[in-house]
Amino acid sequence: MDFDLEELVNVEQAFYEDGYKDGFAHGRIHGSIEGRALGREKGFEMWEELGFYEGFAIMWKAIVESQAVQDERTLNHIRHLLKLIAQFPRENPSVTDGPADLDIPKLFRQIRSRYKLLCATLGVRPTLRAADGSSVSPEREGADPSEPAAREGPKAQGARKNVWAVQSPGETLASTELNF
Repeated sequence: MDFDLEELVNVEQAFYEDGYKDGFAHGRIHGSIEGRALGREKGFEMWEELGFYEGFAIMWKAIVESQAVQDERTLNHIRHLLKLIAQFPRENPSVTDGPADLDIPKLFRQIRSRYKLLCATLGVRPTLRAADGSSVSPEREGADPSEPAAREGPKAQGARKNVWAVQSPGETLASTELNF
């Protein structure tokens, strides 16, 4: 029986190192896959929100510019919001490009703040609903959706005129409306 006692003493360390190397390689592969999927999901959410802000700004710009008396303050907020959205990167920076000077979370906070400021100037409640429509505003939670006052909010007792018909979740769409 020819064996080295020194190897028996270090057998636990050798198994640990082998397991660590295998686990590290496995984690690198699966971490990359999971990171890519998470990045795609979060990127889609960010662009969905930015698209909403850009569409909102473009729509209100057309409305304000079509009026006889244009509010320069509102137009300035719209232009600034569109300028901030245009600064948002359209593609991921390459690792070889070096460190990016752009702080994406800071830019996103600025865009949200400018959107809220524009909404305050227009007198519109700032909201962003998810694409699936599952979000409910806190003041409407628990209210009966069939009551007009509950659908239109607390100021709706004859003060505001509906532009679009609000439907209950169970109602079917009219044949002239599009459903995607």
